[in-house]
Amino acid sequence: MKTGTTKHARRGLWVLLLFSLITAAAGCGYRFSPGGDWIDSRLQTVFVDNLANTTSEPFIEIYLRNGFEDQFRKSSRFRLADSKDTADVILQGTINSLSVPPVAYDRFDKAQEGRAVMTVNLSLEERAGKKIWSVSNFSGNETYRIDQANPSTTSASKTAALQKLSNDMSEKAFRNLMSGF
Repeated sequence: MKTGTTKHARRGLWVLLLFSLITAAAGCGYRFSPGGDWIDSRLQTVFVDNLANTTSEPFIEIYLRNGFEDQFRKSSRFRLADSKDTADVILQGTINSLSVPPVAYDRFDKAQEGRAVMTVNLSLEERAGKKIWSVSNFSGNETYRIDQANPSTTSASKTAALQKLSNDMSEKAFRNLMSGF
Protein backbone atom coordinates (compact mmCIF):
# COMPACT_ATOMS: atom_id res chain seq x y z
CA MET A 1 0.00 0.00 0.00
CA LYS A 2 2.82 2.36 0.79
CA THR A 3 4.50 1.72 -2.62
CA GLY A 4 1.35 2.71 -4.54
CA THR A 5 1.01 5.89 -2.52
CA THR A 6 4.66 6.78 -3.18
CA LYS A 7 4.25 6.26 -6.95
CA HIS A 8 1.13 8.42 -6.88
CA ALA A 9 2.94 11.16 -4.97
CA ARG A 10 5.87 11.08 -7.41
CA ARG A 11 3.54 11.31 -10.38
CA GLY A 12 1.79 14.28 -8.79
CA LEU A 13 5.15 15.94 -8.14
CA TRP A 14 6.16 15.50 -11.81
CA VAL A 15 2.85 16.94 -12.99
CA LEU A 16 3.29 19.91 -10.64
CA LEU A 17 6.86 20.44 -11.83
CA LEU A 18 5.84 20.29 -15.49
CA PHE A 19 2.95 22.68 -14.89
CA SER A 20 5.29 25.09 -13.08
CA LEU A 21 7.77 25.06 -15.96
CA ILE A 22 5.07 25.68 -18.55
CA THR A 23 3.58 28.49 -16.47
CA ALA A 24 6.97 30.10 -15.92
CA ALA A 25 7.80 29.91 -19.63
CA ALA A 26 4.46 31.38 -20.61
CA GLY A 27 4.64 34.07 -17.95
CA CYS A 28 8.02 35.42 -18.99
CA GLY A 29 7.05 35.81 -22.66
CA TYR A 30 9.45 33.13 -23.85
CA ARG A 31 8.67 31.61 -27.23
CA PHE A 32 10.05 28.48 -28.80
CA SER A 33 10.35 30.10 -32.21
CA PRO A 34 10.53 33.71 -33.33
CA GLY A 35 7.44 35.05 -35.04
CA GLY A 36 8.63 38.18 -36.78
CA ASP A 37 6.41 40.34 -34.57
CA TRP A 38 8.89 43.21 -34.84
CA ILE A 39 8.14 43.54 -38.58
CA ASP A 40 5.18 45.75 -39.53
CA SER A 41 2.11 43.52 -39.61
CA ARG A 42 0.90 45.14 -42.86
CA LEU A 43 3.78 43.39 -44.63
CA GLN A 44 2.35 39.96 -45.43
CA THR A 45 3.96 38.66 -48.63
CA VAL A 46 7.60 38.02 -49.48
CA PHE A 47 9.45 37.33 -52.69
CA VAL A 48 12.80 35.55 -52.51
CA ASP A 49 14.77 37.11 -55.34
CA ASN A 50 17.46 35.34 -57.33
CA LEU A 51 20.65 35.53 -55.33
CA ALA A 52 23.78 36.89 -57.01
CA ASN A 53 26.48 34.23 -57.18
CA THR A 54 29.98 35.72 -57.35
CA THR A 55 31.60 32.30 -56.96
CA SER A 56 32.52 29.75 -59.61
CA GLU A 57 30.29 27.09 -58.01
CA PRO A 58 27.22 26.41 -60.16
CA PHE A 59 23.77 26.05 -58.61
CA ILE A 60 24.73 27.24 -55.12
CA GLU A 61 22.45 30.27 -55.50
CA ILE A 62 19.56 27.95 -56.38
CA TYR A 63 20.19 25.77 -53.30
CA LEU A 64 20.22 28.83 -51.05
CA ARG A 65 17.13 30.41 -52.62
CA ASN A 66 15.23 27.12 -52.30
CA GLY A 67 16.26 26.96 -48.64
CA PHE A 68 14.83 30.43 -47.98
CA GLU A 69 11.62 29.64 -49.81
CA ASP A 70 11.22 26.50 -47.68
CA GLN A 71 11.69 28.56 -44.50
CA PHE A 72 9.04 31.07 -45.55
CA ARG A 73 6.65 28.27 -46.52
CA LYS A 74 6.99 26.72 -43.04
CA SER A 75 6.30 30.06 -41.36
CA SER A 76 2.85 31.46 -40.82
CA ARG A 77 4.17 35.06 -40.71
CA PHE A 78 4.64 35.51 -44.48
CA ARG A 79 3.18 34.08 -47.66
CA LEU A 80 5.39 33.64 -50.70
CA ALA A 81 4.61 36.01 -53.56
CA ASP A 82 4.88 35.01 -57.22
CA SER A 83 6.83 38.12 -58.22
CA LYS A 84 8.51 41.26 -56.92
CA ASP A 85 5.54 43.27 -58.16
CA THR A 86 3.07 41.46 -55.91
CA ALA A 87 5.31 41.19 -52.82
CA ASP A 88 5.26 43.49 -49.82
CA VAL A 89 8.91 42.65 -49.05
CA ILE A 90 11.79 41.19 -51.05
CA LEU A 91 14.63 39.06 -49.73
CA GLN A 92 17.80 39.71 -51.74
CA GLY A 93 21.35 38.56 -51.37
CA THR A 94 24.79 37.94 -52.76
CA ILE A 95 26.93 34.88 -52.29
CA ASN A 96 30.29 36.53 -51.69
CA SER A 97 32.50 33.49 -51.39
CA LEU A 98 32.57 29.74 -51.32
CA SER A 99 35.69 27.80 -50.56
CA VAL A 100 36.03 24.04 -50.38
CA PRO A 101 39.48 23.34 -48.94
CA PRO A 102 40.53 19.90 -47.74
CA VAL A 103 40.67 19.75 -43.95
CA ALA A 104 41.63 16.14 -43.16
CA TYR A 105 44.33 13.97 -44.68
CA ASP A 106 45.34 10.34 -44.47
CA ARG A 107 48.82 9.15 -43.51
CA PHE A 108 49.92 9.57 -47.15
CA ASP A 109 48.86 13.24 -47.15
CA LYS A 110 45.87 12.60 -49.42
CA ALA A 111 42.74 14.58 -48.67
CA GLN A 112 39.96 12.60 -46.99
CA GLU A 113 37.61 15.37 -45.95
CA GLY A 114 36.74 18.78 -47.32
CA ARG A 115 34.86 21.69 -45.82
CA ALA A 116 32.58 23.99 -47.77
CA VAL A 117 32.61 27.51 -46.30
CA MET A 118 30.14 30.05 -47.68
CA THR A 119 29.73 33.77 -46.95
CA VAL A 120 26.68 35.79 -48.00
CA ASN A 121 25.14 39.24 -47.65
CA LEU A 122 21.37 39.34 -47.22
CA SER A 123 18.71 42.02 -46.96
CA LEU A 124 14.95 42.21 -46.59
CA GLU A 125 13.46 45.34 -48.11
CA GLU A 126 10.02 46.71 -48.68
CA ARG A 127 9.06 46.84 -52.35
CA ALA A 128 9.53 50.61 -52.25
CA GLY A 129 13.15 50.08 -51.22
CA LYS A 130 13.07 50.70 -47.45
CA LYS A 131 15.49 48.29 -45.78
CA ILE A 132 13.94 46.28 -42.95
CA TRP A 133 16.77 43.89 -42.11
CA SER A 134 20.23 43.07 -43.39
CA VAL A 135 23.27 41.03 -42.53
CA SER A 136 26.76 41.13 -44.03
CA ASN A 137 29.35 38.36 -44.18
CA PHE A 138 26.91 35.78 -42.83
CA SER A 139 28.76 32.48 -43.00
CA GLY A 140 28.40 28.77 -42.49
CA ASN A 141 30.29 25.58 -43.22
CA GLU A 142 29.71 21.89 -43.87
CA THR A 143 32.16 19.03 -44.20
CA TYR A 144 32.07 16.33 -46.84
CA ARG A 145 33.92 13.11 -47.59
CA ILE A 146 36.61 12.99 -50.27
CA ASP A 147 37.12 9.61 -51.95
CA GLN A 148 40.42 9.69 -53.83
CA ALA A 149 39.56 6.44 -55.64
CA ASN A 150 36.14 7.60 -56.81
CA PRO A 151 35.77 11.23 -57.97
CA SER A 152 32.05 10.81 -58.68
CA THR A 153 31.47 9.82 -55.05
CA THR A 154 33.39 12.92 -53.96
CA SER A 155 31.32 15.07 -56.29
CA ALA A 156 28.05 13.65 -54.94
CA SER A 157 29.26 14.13 -51.37
CA LYS A 158 30.25 17.73 -52.09
CA THR A 159 26.89 18.48 -53.74
CA ALA A 160 25.02 17.02 -50.76
CA ALA A 161 27.16 19.12 -48.41
CA LEU A 162 26.46 22.29 -50.41
CA GLN A 163 22.72 21.60 -50.31
CA LYS A 164 22.84 20.97 -46.54
CA LEU A 165 24.97 24.07 -46.01
CA SER A 166 22.47 26.15 -48.00
CA ASN A 167 19.52 24.78 -46.02
CA ASP A 168 21.27 25.28 -42.68
CA MET A 169 22.33 28.83 -43.53
CA SER A 170 18.87 29.79 -44.76
CA GLU A 171 17.32 28.37 -41.58
CA LYS A 172 19.76 30.24 -39.33
CA ALA A 173 19.40 33.51 -41.29
CA PHE A 174 15.61 33.14 -41.26
CA ARG A 175 15.61 32.71 -37.46
CA ASN A 176 17.81 35.80 -37.14
CA LEU A 177 15.50 37.75 -39.44
CA MET A 178 12.38 36.73 -37.57
CA SER A 179 14.05 37.57 -34.24
CA GLY A 180 15.23 40.96 -35.44
CA PHE A 181 18.94 40.16 -35.11
